[in-house]
Amino acid sequence: MIDVQSQKDLRGISIQKVGIKDLNWPIVVMDRENKTQTTIARITAAAELKGDIRGTHMSRFIEAIDELKVVGPKEIEKLLDKIKEKLNSEKAYIRFDFPYFINKRTPVTATLSPLKVDCYFEAEKDQKFDLKTGVIVPVHTLCPCSKEISEYGAHNQRAYVTIEVRMKKFMWIEELVEIAEASASCPLYSILKRPDEKWVTERAYQNPRFVEDLLREVVLKIKENGRIKWYKVFVESIESIHNHNAFAYVEGEIRK
Repeated sequence: MIDVQSQKDLRGISIQKVGIKDLNWPIVVMDRENKTQTTIARITAAAELKGDIRGTHMSRFIEAIDELKVVGPKEIEKLLDKIKEKLNSEKAYIRFDFPYFINKRTPVTATLSPLKVDCYFEAEKDQKFDLKTGVIVPVHTLCPCSKEISEYGAHNQRAYVTIEVRMKKFMWIEELVEIAEASASCPLYSILKRPDEKWVTERAYQNPRFVEDLLREVVLKIKENGRIKWYKVFVESIESIHNHNAFAYVEGEIRK
């Protein structure tokens, strides 16, 4: 059959990324507690296309992804090499967005339940391999100003902490989640019995956090970690008494 995609193109325009988007695919990721965890990823994959080639072969992206057994740093780099080879390209890109579940026990009754955390791996490779790992962690915050000016109580809300990092050495997804949770007024739990709810309410009241406080605490813990060389942190507070949300953002390199 005629290979239409490989026909010569005379327009002379190279394409930096061409590929597939929103492919829902089962994947296996590394799990600190259970070694591995099966989940469903939404995948974007792309390759660079030379200016004299008409099109790319979309099915070859899926063929390469289908050969992936476990999604980890080494495996992602091998996948990008495979995409470059299959697509005859000098540069390849991949992103996995997926839900990840962490089993957590509540602070008083020790009730066990899974907490969903949205995660992603984003990587590209030409001569060098670049991998970023991201987590979006739901947490609980309580407003320091509201606590200070009110005769009793204080407004509180759910917030989301996005941590994206380039690592010097391997870190578990759970470790990034723990950084976010330890920086908040209180972690979240899927199930709360009444003694747990009392603990969470009082814990948040004793540990108020502005969105700025939460972000700064996250950054301090990242800098102390020693295994991270670059970070991006975005915190969004889903405000409970305002008709808007609040956010804070920072990114930077760690030169040590």
